[in-house]
Amino acid sequence: MGHRSKHRRRARGAGRLGPLSERCLSAVAPVRPARTRRPPATGPVLDGSGETIVPTSTIERTRVETGGHEKYDRLIAAARDLPRLKVAVVHPCDEAALGAALEAAALGIIEPILVGPPGKIDAAAAAIGAELAPFRRVEAAHSHDAADKAVALVRAGEAEALMKGSLHTDEVMAAVVRREGGLRTARRVSHCFVMDVPGHATPLIVTDAAVNIAPTLEEKRDITQNAIDLAHALGVDRVRVAIVSAMETVNARVPSTLDAAALCKMADRDQITGAALDGPLALDNAIDLGAARIKKIRSPVAGQANILVVPNLEAGNMLAKSLTFLARADAAGIVLGARVPIILTSRADSELTRLASCAVASLYAAAQRAARPIPEV
Repeated sequence: MGHRSKHRRRARGAGRLGPLSERCLSAVAPVRPARTRRPPATGPVLDGSGETIVPTSTIERTRVETGGHEKYDRLIAAARDLPRLKVAVVHPCDEAALGAALEAAALGIIEPILVGPPGKIDAAAAAIGAELAPFRRVEAAHSHDAADKAVALVRAGEAEALMKGSLHTDEVMAAVVRREGGLRTARRVSHCFVMDVPGHATPLIVTDAAVNIAPTLEEKRDITQNAIDLAHALGVDRVRVAIVSAMETVNARVPSTLDAAALCKMADRDQITGAALDGPLALDNAIDLGAARIKKIRSPVAGQANILVVPNLEAGNMLAKSLTFLARADAAGIVLGARVPIILTSRADSELTRLASCAVASLYAAAQRAARPIPEV
C-alpha cells in the first residue's frame, strides 16, 4: 500500500465515521507521522532515540518526562505508516468495544471486520453515531459463535489479528487455544502490558498479568521470549529483562527466585535469545539505578530493565493496576504466542490506550511477517 498524506487520511476517516473520527483525530493531534515510511521492525519506536535513556535516579527520571504520553504517541505514529492491519473484531456489541475499533480505523491503523449479532452491533453503532456501511461484517449468533468465526477468518487468511469486543477474555482465548481449529503454535500464549508510565523515561513491558495464572519454568521461558520478541518489534534495540521477585538473592524457600536463576542460565545457553536477563531482582533494583547501586548489584539489567517478568498472574495484575491507578500509567494490552496477535481492551481503558493497543498489534504483526513465523502445532 502506498503512503497516504495526512490530509487524505483525515478526509477518508471523517467520511466514514463523521463526528467520531474528529474525536479520534483530535485525541492524537501530536502524533502526525513523518512523510517517510519507517521499517516496521527497526528503529527506536519506544525509546525515541538510538539508545535507551537510562536515568541515574528517581529525580532525573522525573525530569526526563513529567506526565505526557509521548511513548504511545510514537507508537501510534509508527503504526499509521504501515498498511492497515486486517483485524477480526470479536462481538463489538457495546459502545466501548465498537468505538475502539472504529477509532483505530479512523486513524488508518486497522481495517476492522465486525463479527457478531447484527442487531447488537447496529444498536452500538447508533449509540455512538457511527456509520458501518464501509466495513465488512460477519454475522454471528452470539459471543461464542463470534469467537469461533473470528478465528476461522484468521485461519482462512482473511484476518491478521483478533480484537476482543464486549465478551469475556476466556471466550476469545478458548477459541484461540482449541487444539482442533484454533490458533495454537509451539509457543505458550501469554499477555503483555506495554505501559506508558508518567515520570518514567522508558516504557515498561509487564508480563504475564492476564493469561497464565501460575506459570511453570518452561512456560516462563515462553512468556519471556514472547515479551522479548515484542520489544524488538517495537524498536527497542537493547532489551533488558528483569525476572522480578521479592528479593534479589536466590532463596530456596522462595520458588520465584529459583525460576529467575534458571531463566538467566537458559539465556546463557541460548534457550532464550535476543535480550540481557538478570534475576531475581526486586522491583526497585530492577528499574532504579540508585536502588541497584545501594544493593551493589552490577549487571546490564539492574536499574534499567524495560521488561518485567513477574512470578505469577496475581503479582503482575497488582503491579500493572498499581501503576495504572496510582501512577496514572496507561496499559496497552496484547496477547502473543498464537498465530496472530490478539488485542485486549477494557471498557476502563482511555481512548489513547485503546489506540496504542491496536498500534502495538500492527507493529508486532509487521515484524512477524518480516521474520520467521512461530511454528504451528
